[in-house]
Amino acid sequence: MLNISHNRLNQKVSLDRFTSAKKVFHQRHYKHFNRFLLAFAITGFLILFLPWTQNITSKGYLTTLKPDQRPQTIQSPIPGRIEKWYVQEGDYVDKGDTILFISEIKNEYLDPKLVERTGQQIRAKESSVTSYEGKVKALNSQIAALAEERGLKLEQSKNKLLQSKLKVKSDSIDFEAAKTNMEIAQRQYDRILQLQSEGLKAMTDVEEKRLKLQETQAKLISQENKVLAARNEIINAQVEISRVMAEYTDKIAKARGDMFTAQSNQYDSEAQVTKLENEFTNYQMRNDLYYIRAPQNGYINKAIQGGIGETFKEGDRLVGIMPSDIDLAVETYVEPLDLPLLHLGEKVRIQFDGWPAIVFSGWPNVSYGTYGGKVVAIESFISENGLYRVLLAPDPDDYPWPEAIRVGSGANTIALLEDVPIWYELWRQLNGFPPNYYQPETVNTDSKKKS
Repeated sequence: MLNISHNRLNQKVSLDRFTSAKKVFHQRHYKHFNRFLLAFAITGFLILFLPWTQNITSKGYLTTLKPDQRPQTIQSPIPGRIEKWYVQEGDYVDKGDTILFISEIKNEYLDPKLVERTGQQIRAKESSVTSYEGKVKALNSQIAALAEERGLKLEQSKNKLLQSKLKVKSDSIDFEAAKTNMEIAQRQYDRILQLQSEGLKAMTDVEEKRLKLQETQAKLISQENKVLAARNEIINAQVEISRVMAEYTDKIAKARGDMFTAQSNQYDSEAQVTKLENEFTNYQMRNDLYYIRAPQNGYINKAIQGGIGETFKEGDRLVGIMPSDIDLAVETYVEPLDLPLLHLGEKVRIQFDGWPAIVFSGWPNVSYGTYGGKVVAIESFISENGLYRVLLAPDPDDYPWPEAIRVGSGANTIALLEDVPIWYELWRQLNGFPPNYYQPETVNTDSKKKS
C-alpha cells in the first residue's frame, strides 16, 4: 500500500485470516542466522585489511639467457651440392663434428688440382723474384764499378791538367827569358850599329850581332808557340774532365735505369706472389668448407636441406641445431603502462605450461606449482606487438626450475609489486587506477648517495 490517504486500513482490517499473512507476519526471530551474518560481515571487514601483493600478469615463453645458447641454423658460406650426411635428426654432436659433406658447383673451382697448381705458380713467381734480385745486385755492382772507374779517370785527367798548368808556367818563364834575351840582343845590335856608323866597329861585328838578334827573335817566337801549346793542353785537359764526367754519368744513369726496371719487375713479381699466396690460402680454406661441422655441442633438430645431390646457394640454411649446455630464461612481454613498475632484480613468479599449479596472484606465498624468477633485462624499445620485452632468469633463492621443460614452451608470469591492503586493491580495481608507481629501496638509496 502507498498509504496516500489518512485512512489506515492496516489498523482497521485484520490480515490474520489469510494464510500468506500468517506465514509472513509472525514474531519468530532467526537468532543463529543473524549471528552468522554478523560474523561473516566482521570477517569480511577484517579481510579487507589483509595484505595483498600487487602484480602484473603476462604471458611468455622459455628461451635461453645467452644468445649463443638459443636454437640456431647452420649455413654454408659457399654454394654447393650435398654429397653425404653423417648425422640424422635427434643425434647429439660435439663441437667440430662433421655433419655433412658438400661438393663444388662453381666452374672456377672444379679443378681437383687447383691448390697444387696454384702452389706451382707461387714457386715459379718466387724464382722470378730471386732472378730479379740477382739482377739488381749485379747492376748495383756495375754502378759501383763505374763510379770507381769514373773517379780514377777524373783523377787522371786532373793530373794531366795539373801537368799542363805546370808546363804553361815553365814555358812562360822561358818565354819571359826569351823576351829578355831579345831586348838585350836588340840593344847590342843597336849599339854595335851606332859604333859601326862612327867607324869604331867593323861591318863583320854588325853582321854577327844581326845574326844573333835574328836567332833571339826565332827563339822568342818558338818559346811563345810553346806557351800557347801548353795553354791549349790546359783547355784540352779541362775538356777531357768534362767528357769523362759526361760519359760515366751517362753509363751510371743507364745502369741505374736498368736497376730500377729490375726492381720494378721484382716488386711486381712479389705482388703477384702475394696475390697467389692469398688465392692459395683461400683455396685451402674453401676446401675445408666442404665439410659442414657443428659450431657447438648440441642436438640436431631438423635437416632443412635434405637428400643427396641437392644444390643450394651460399647462406642457405642446411640444418638446425639446439645447444645442449644452456641457461634457461623466460621471455615475457608487458604493456607500456606497466613498464615503469619493473626494475632489474624484481621478483617474479612463473607458471610453466604443462605443470599443474594453484595460483593466488595476490598471495604468492600460498601459491603452489609456481617457480621464482628475477628480471635481468628490460628492452628499451617497443617490440612489433606493441609490448616491451622482459627477460627473466631463475631466482637463486627459490626452488630450481624443472629439468624437463624445453625452450619454446609457454609460461605465465606474475611480477610481484608492492604489498597493499585488500580494500585499497579493490578500490584501485574499481576505479581503474594503475598499481603504485614506486621505486625500489636500492634505487632510492643510490639517488640519495648521488644527491
